[in-house]
Amino acid sequence: MTSETPHPKPEENLATESPQPASMHTRACQSAQRLHLPLHDDRAFEDARRGLVAPLPPEGVLRPNGRPVWNLQAYGFLANEQSPDSVHPGLWRHARLNMVTGLFKVCDRVYQVRGMDLANMTILEGDTGLIIIDPLTSTQVAAAALSLYHQHRPKRPVVAVVYTHSHVDHFGGVRGVIDEVDVLSGRVQVIAPVGFMDDAISETVMAGNAMTRRALFQYGALLPRGELGQVDAGLGKAVSAGTVTLIAPNRLITQSVESFEVDGIECVFELTPGAEAPAEMIIHHPGLRVLNMAEITSHNFHNLLPLRGAQVRDARAWASYLAGARQRYAPHSDVLIAQHHWPVWGSQSMGEYLLRQHDLYKFVHDQTLRLMNHGHTGGDIAEAIRLPEELQQDWSTHSFYGHLKHNVKAVYQRYLGAYEGHPAFLDPLPRQEHACKTIEYMGGVEAVLNKVRVDLAAGEYRWVADICARIVWVDPACHEARRLCAQAMEQLGYQTESSTWRNAYLQGARELRQGPPRMGSGMAASRDMIRALPLADYFDYLAMRLNGPRAAQHRLVMHWRFSEPDSSYVLTLSNGVLRHASEEPVGEVDVQLRLSRATLDDISLEQLSFSEAMDSGRIALKGSRPQFEAFLALLDTFDRGFAVLEPLPPITGFQTPE
Repeated sequence: MTSETPHPKPEENLATESPQPASMHTRACQSAQRLHLPLHDDRAFEDARRGLVAPLPPEGVLRPNGRPVWNLQAYGFLANEQSPDSVHPGLWRHARLNMVTGLFKVCDRVYQVRGMDLANMTILEGDTGLIIIDPLTSTQVAAAALSLYHQHRPKRPVVAVVYTHSHVDHFGGVRGVIDEVDVLSGRVQVIAPVGFMDDAISETVMAGNAMTRRALFQYGALLPRGELGQVDAGLGKAVSAGTVTLIAPNRLITQSVESFEVDGIECVFELTPGAEAPAEMIIHHPGLRVLNMAEITSHNFHNLLPLRGAQVRDARAWASYLAGARQRYAPHSDVLIAQHHWPVWGSQSMGEYLLRQHDLYKFVHDQTLRLMNHGHTGGDIAEAIRLPEELQQDWSTHSFYGHLKHNVKAVYQRYLGAYEGHPAFLDPLPRQEHACKTIEYMGGVEAVLNKVRVDLAAGEYRWVADICARIVWVDPACHEARRLCAQAMEQLGYQTESSTWRNAYLQGARELRQGPPRMGSGMAASRDMIRALPLADYFDYLAMRLNGPRAAQHRLVMHWRFSEPDSSYVLTLSNGVLRHASEEPVGEVDVQLRLSRATLDDISLEQLSFSEAMDSGRIALKGSRPQFEAFLALLDTFDRGFAVLEPLPPITGFQTPE
């Protein structure tokens, strides 16, 4: 089965409709925000500009074929200090702060390149060479960032790389700054928290297709840059579009706290698992009096559950790590840096900043649980909860990346799950059937659209988007419902302070007008990610792709023998389930395959098919080739541009009890 199926194409005049300007209701909303936001507070701009050594190259970063990997020129509209009515004034301010970019000197021996990607690259000057902390997302920007540093500082070799955590914007550019040969020989250390490899790979593979599709909404990668489009991504401007790589660490931090020198610089590594990432650590440099908080602090409210999807993060543990850092490290530091945004200078300011960050996560956690234990549901709590005034007046607690409402729902979900306890909603109708019944009860599509136009004019954008989304679910070809839904979501995007909510709303409006993006199918992972995937995980990936209903009547035992490295796996198909074990076969097998790991990697990257590998001799097959090809035909492929705002083809194949 493939999910690459035709999507209804919107009518031509809808597909060419331009984004709408801010409505009078949105203009009124922005004016009200300007009255109570602390827009007079310019300290962050001073902190962000402090220590600037050199700006980023104006031409950006290009591939050899001239295609851009990174370029900030499209954000030139942010030079205007006054926010337009189509952007929340707080988000406009934050987006302008994220345009303070370049090479910065934090203190002696510590530099940062900011604005070359979503994350920062931190460079420590060791006794004999450089220590790179988080080499960005892709090799091209990582190499450009290091080149910018070398233009203004002595050119010395990289002797160590530190991955603070398992998200790709913090490791994907590693081959742009070091060679794997030097890592394997021990000349270069690659240091990471325990669990790094498992967590880095698992997100990319098992749920990678769904996450990648949803990330288009979170980051707004397909949106035009501008006052009516994407202005920011919260943690930075965007994610670079270069080559993602991975070199496995050769030194893991396994204890809660470990201290040792890296090229003459004392490093205290403290693990912070389960907060911003499953595998993460902060770093204190006592001799430099620098505290690196990785990504568990930033100048905004982070995500407890990102829109792209993830396991819900632990707000309680997150707060405890912040409290511990404030107690143990802030009094012995002069500057706090992180792998996004700009530093905080001064021990007292650091302590106050860490306290407010702690209180932010702890308040949301505790108040959600308090109201949850009164019987309130996640949605009701999210609608009611507000931060204390003192926290609201601190820009670093604002929802530029995560969102207060979404994070409240995440806390609820972590403790109680998605079911909210009311038995009537224990087994609701499927979305399309529910939408059909709802619209029918409301008098039919035309009657509902008449009411929708009135509510849209009145600024009832949340309701209009909700109802029109249901009409589109009933009739994806309903031109007027798509138009009205897109217009409502645009205004919601303009009004929100969260960059990710804005991007999601505006990407939704774009897809209602133009349809889902055409992105092909296959595994959305780089060569290094595929190479690093353990064979057991690869077979789990195959098992996840198995079309269970079609495979239910099949029985098959396969022996996969690998060279380079030498290993043996037995795969058994029965009951619509693919099982695997790292062992030699016992008894008869139906199919035996001999291949190298490199051949399997080429097949995973779609540079080679199983059929081509067998024909060319790269796979030696013993047994029934038709049986093996029948097995391959049971594996689904996934459309990377699957529909989100309109019905997918119905799920079929599963037996319905009589």
